[in-house]
Amino acid sequence: MVRVQPGAKRAGLKGRRADGALQVAVTAPAEGGRANRAVVEMLAEWLGIRPRQVRIARGAAARSKSVEIDGLEPAVLERRIAELGRTSEHGE
Repeated sequence: MVRVQPGAKRAGLKGRRADGALQVAVTAPAEGGRANRAVVEMLAEWLGIRPRQVRIARGAAARSKSVEIDGLEPAVLERRIAELGRTSEHGE
């Protein structure tokens, strides 16, 4: 699960919520699916995969979204997400 903050001043990973969802901020506004496209591109870049491997499965019009990732084993995906969390904690 991903929780999105559209129209943020600064894009980036904001950490993990208590419910386990990744909290992501994007500068793109929510209008016209622009924030969704920004989330897809950002996740693909962070995970080292192509944007076409990332799909918003549910919640396209909501802040909380279910995202499907193709081409990564679950263990690899979790490791990369954990690495992102450590990077965001140190401000890198």
